[in-house]
Amino acid sequence: MISTQAWADAQRLWDFQQMGHEPRPCSVAIGLGSHDLGVADTTVDLYERGMMPLIVFTGATSRTTRERMPRGEAEHYRERAIELGVPAGAILVEPQARNTGENIRLSRALLEDRGVPVSSALLVSKPYEERRAYATARKLWPDVEWLSASTPMTLAEYVDSIQDARLIIDMLVGAQQRLMVYPRQGFMIEQVIPEDVAAAYERLRTEGFTSRLLADDMTRG
Repeated sequence: MISTQAWADAQRLWDFQQMGHEPRPCSVAIGLGSHDLGVADTTVDLYERGMMPLIVFTGATSRTTRERMPRGEAEHYRERAIELGVPAGAILVEPQARNTGENIRLSRALLEDRGVPVSSALLVSKPYEERRAYATARKLWPDVEWLSASTPMTLAEYVDSIQDARLIIDMLVGAQQRLMVYPRQGFMIEQVIPEDVAAAYERLRTEGFTSRLLADDMTRG
């Protein structure tokens, strides 16, 4: 049973992850692989709205996706996009990345190898990882103008779509931890963490939403 306080804290982390960017035409969209095919659906919607001429789907598999996406996250995203009407020629697949940093670095290498000039990019992620993805991309590919995008939905709607509330809250806590730890390690740009966000994160940790935390915890002390 998830307490009322835990839901309120999860909502605060969810709200903080939302960057509030308005999509506009960009050189490319990069869809970050995950367990959530909604990332592919949102990327297709942006493509159909004329927001980019080219899509990169990036991602191998993880402990969450190896069974449901055995051909790799990026490949399953590609298949989904083609089913929804995107021409195969408008999609590039980067099948090796296993974390957000690799998503960005390997997508950049693929686009450079193909000779695709990139001045701006739509970064499509799960709703609860917009800020984390944006901060990573800004650090690793700073000369590109980045816009964050995700499926427009509430936390309650997202939990209903995934049918695993504890997993989503664990993921929110993990994403928040990385926002606090990774800038010190050079993996992403620094983000100002409001006090109420930090407090919500600490309460959720205390309640045991810890399955997606880094083992080497540097967020305390």
